[in-house]
Amino acid sequence: MASQNDKINNDKAVRDVDKLPMAQGIFLGLQHALAMFGATILVPILTGLHVSVALFTAGVGTWLFHFITKKKVPAYLGSSFAFIAPITLVIEQHGGIPAAQGGIIAAGIIYAIVAFIIYKVGPSLIKKIFPPIVTGPVIISIGLILAPVAIDMSTGSTTNVVVAIASLLGAVVAAIYAKGFLKIVPIIVGLETGYIVAIIAGLVDFSPVINNAWIGLPEFTVPQFSMRAITIIAPVAVVSMVEHVGDILAISETIGKGRELVTDPGIHRTMLGDGLATALAGVFGGPPNTTYGENTGVLAITKVYDSKVMRIAATFAIAMAVIPKFGGLIETIPTAVIGRVSFLLYGMIATVGIRTLVESQTDLKISRNLVVGATILVLALGGAVLKIGNIEFSSLALGALSGVILNIVLPGGEEEFASA
Repeated sequence: MASQNDKINNDKAVRDVDKLPMAQGIFLGLQHALAMFGATILVPILTGLHVSVALFTAGVGTWLFHFITKKKVPAYLGSSFAFIAPITLVIEQHGGIPAAQGGIIAAGIIYAIVAFIIYKVGPSLIKKIFPPIVTGPVIISIGLILAPVAIDMSTGSTTNVVVAIASLLGAVVAAIYAKGFLKIVPIIVGLETGYIVAIIAGLVDFSPVINNAWIGLPEFTVPQFSMRAITIIAPVAVVSMVEHVGDILAISETIGKGRELVTDPGIHRTMLGDGLATALAGVFGGPPNTTYGENTGVLAITKVYDSKVMRIAATFAIAMAVIPKFGGLIETIPTAVIGRVSFLLYGMIATVGIRTLVESQTDLKISRNLVVGATILVLALGGAVLKIGNIEFSSLALGALSGVILNIVLPGGEEEFASA
């Protein structure tokens, strides 16, 4: 157990983070940019959208989100995985990228409409349908659902495993034993450690840096509005909005504000910001945006909660989009390096969910709480998927929705409704 003096010193380091020189703030922003990079570019690769546009709209969308949320939410917006299937379907069979853009814009408008409804009803509704017994297991699921991705990225050949272990050890040593600034950039330290080992092992290909131009605009496209494409893509907003609430609650718990972000700046503002960022992405040809669990993991590790660091990360994303050589340098980082650092990030998200249950003193001896929590975990982690027409509810969304419904309909509230 850390001594009381260590705890005081660590807390002081967190409080003093706003006083860091700009150069150190840039490193913190780069750390978040590297955390989001793999997932953000994967969505356009899988759907057929342009990678450079996805990076650009993620960066611009994050800036827009921060203005709408009064710069109070340390969130980063990247490409949403919930829309992969419908966007791919539209691009391949129903009008290509321009038609998909129209559907993405419509999805963003649905976000805005729901945000207005929440504003009128008030945040009490969100608190009622998302108590700790729901949000805790949902946050745990967010981390554990991502875990296999980190394992897949960091396994393979013996060399890949060695590089992955080097990355993880570098991040862990920095997070636990480092002093001063290095303590709050463990992801950078882990990536640098793994990258050096990867170069020695001959795993780094510098051709993207050599071949890419210095300056190049992303391949923007003009949207077209097709009712068929809209009916395929837009309804998925229902799924992503459920995930959005879970992510915002996870961020709120991570930064130690309990549920404060739900009321200040308000879940209506975060949802509006997410929706307008998604609509903006549709205008330029990028995928829908969503708050990113990877960056929540960085928050949990570093305890640096200043939202301007996220805006620096957003600026890096824009730079990657318009400076191809810079983006190419990031591409040279082997997946094994990113995978093992992600291993740590996703685990941190899951532990935030556990902390939510512990700090709320949720009584798991009460049968109705056990039923709600167990249902969320099994559905979310078991890979359950529900398809209704063109709408596909992911395992996370299905688990969250089931937990919300059970929490409302099961009698007892905080009291046991049946004998164990």
